[in-house]
Amino acid sequence: MNRLFGLIAALFVALPLAAALPAQAQKLDPQNTLYLDLKDGRVVIQLRPDLAPKHVAQIKKLTRAGFYDGLTFHRVIDGFMAQTGDPTGTGMGGSDEPNLPAEFSNAHFARGTLGMARTQDPNSANSQFFIMFADGGFLDGQYTVWGEVVSGMEFVDRIAKGEPPADPDKIIRMQVAADAK
Repeated sequence: MNRLFGLIAALFVALPLAAALPAQAQKLDPQNTLYLDLKDGRVVIQLRPDLAPKHVAQIKKLTRAGFYDGLTFHRVIDGFMAQTGDPTGTGMGGSDEPNLPAEFSNAHFARGTLGMARTQDPNSANSQFFIMFADGGFLDGQYTVWGEVVSGMEFVDRIAKGEPPADPDKIIRMQVAADAK
């Protein structure tokens, strides 16, 4: 009887906590979720392999290798986006992985959308990416969408602005949720 009472009590505690989470965060696949830890808190990103399987695979590979840990946000335009992923901090660098072919889609660049940065060559995306602060429909179909922020956008909003910022924020740690400790 005590066991049954304990189970019922646990359910009364757990159900309201689960209901408090955003519906989208409750059903995220840990293999396709990233944790982006910033100075102000954790950003949870849902990956979109349905839109950009090659880009998602490269982001996950680089994340698992620790590539993004400690990198700065080197280009942060208020009302537009925050860009990172360059180990040189200049906007000119990338990883040792090969560049990726464009995986453009009909996905809309809304607030919280993650896209791959590239040069004028559509097939030049490598490791740099950006997070949208606001709607950017003018980017639709021209850049690869590979993820979306599902929680923690308030921490993205606090990233230091500038091109480059005078005192740039860094990615403290980025990890695939399935690997998180």
